[in-house]
Amino acid sequence: MEKLLNDEIVGQIRDVFQKMQHPVELLLFTSQENCDYCAEVRQLLEELAPLSEKLGLKVYDLQADADVAAGFKVQDAPAILVMAREGEQVTDLGVRYLGIPSGHEFSTLIQDILMVSGRDSGLSPETRAYLKGLTSPLLLQVFVTPT
Repeated sequence: MEKLLNDEIVGQIRDVFQKMQHPVELLLFTSQENCDYCAEVRQLLEELAPLSEKLGLKVYDLQADADVAAGFKVQDAPAILVMAREGEQVTDLGVRYLGIPSGHEFSTLIQDILMVSGRDSGLSPETRAYLKGLTSPLLLQVFVTPT
C-alpha cells in the first residue's frame, strides 16, 4: 500500500510534534458497514501516530466495540477523538473529527493534537468566564466541505 504521507511531510510533522508537552491518544472509530474513507483515515493515523512517542492510537469498530462507542457518544464512522492521556487514563476534551481530515483539515488536526497536548485551549480569560457562566448545555459544531 502506498504511503499517504511523503518523507518531507513526515519530517515536518516530526519537527512540529517536538512541541508536544503531554501525551495524546487518538481514538479512531471505524465500521465494516458503509464507511467511506475508514481505510484511508486508519492508514493516515497509523502513519501519524509513530511520529511522536507522546502520540498513541487506538482503533475501535462501531459494531464490535459498541459499548466503547456508546461511552464516547460516537455514532458515525470514521470518527477521530483527540484525547488527553495520563498513563492509561484518557480524558475527552470534546475534539472530534467525522470523516477524513484531508486538505486544510489535516493541518487543523495537527494543531488540535498540539493544543490537547498543551492542555490549554488558548481561549482568552474573558471567553473562559463567559463559557463558565453558561447555564444550559451548548453544542458547538463546525462543518467543512471539501473544495
